[in-house]
Amino acid sequence: MNPTIISLAAFVGVTGLVAALAMLFRSNGGDAIEDRLDILAGKKAAVREQNTVTKDALLKEGLQGLAGIASKIFERYDNLKLLFVQADSPMKPEFFCMISVIAATIGVFAAFVSRTPIPLYPVFALTFGVMPLMWMFWRRKRRFKKFAQQLPDAMELIARALRSGHSLASGLNLVVSEMPDPVAKEFGMAFEEQNLGIPIEQALKSMYKRMPNMDFQFFCTAVSIQRQAGGDLAEILDKIGHIVRERFRIQGQVQALTGEGRISGIVLMALPICLFFAVWHLNAEYVMLLFTDEIGRKMVAVAAVLQVLGAVCIKKIIAIKV
Repeated sequence: MNPTIISLAAFVGVTGLVAALAMLFRSNGGDAIEDRLDILAGKKAAVREQNTVTKDALLKEGLQGLAGIASKIFERYDNLKLLFVQADSPMKPEFFCMISVIAATIGVFAAFVSRTPIPLYPVFALTFGVMPLMWMFWRRKRRFKKFAQQLPDAMELIARALRSGHSLASGLNLVVSEMPDPVAKEFGMAFEEQNLGIPIEQALKSMYKRMPNMDFQFFCTAVSIQRQAGGDLAEILDKIGHIVRERFRIQGQVQALTGEGRISGIVLMALPICLFFAVWHLNAEYVMLLFTDEIGRKMVAVAAVLQVLGAVCIKKIIAIKV
């Protein structure tokens, strides 16, 4: 069968599926007869109120159809919403879902333009579709790393504020005004929460949920103990900041010593994939046996599993906790 016909049929099928799901999630209003019965029964005001709430919810979603479905899915899974908060994403979850679908479509189109074998179409779609999610994880990891690097300075700044006679809340506000993001933004949210009447321990716990950093957990524990039993919090913060700086120094040495292992892992993971595409470019019929023959498909499955196991083993070897 012509690949163009197959691609058009797949596009029409996916479009129909998305439209069907959108119709399922879209709220259906009553007709004129039902509205008159509601007026006679005295329920018209409630119906209007319900319609208003539904319109407000649709306006908050921003996008209809697939975006509305994505919003409902993200509401059920709090971890996905937390990912966007931790990464400080500039886009909404439903818009991000739309971008992922568009990226997957671009992957299928790229496979079609490059005349890739049809069995590899899902691979291209999955690869391009996962790229926005990988970007989100990379953005979150970069933000976590920057927050960890700024945390010792924030602790020392709070310690100096405490020694000068300021309260802990004033120390948090000083971090907000003197330091850059992301530590300033996170401490600012904690400062605003405690200004609204939330206990400072609870505000710091909410901050730890957004930024799960072990050093910040030490800070939260020190603040909680000092609030209950008393003590010199400024000295404790100075010691925690010193320990964090020493740990960063040791981590730098570990990164330098494990650089060879990380490069070896990248090469071993990329070499089979690059070799596959090189052989496919030279002799496509020879490579297609891996997909047309039963033994070839089993070999591809076993190779994929071994690749994942190898990557996990190399990561375990080079991941040294300090």
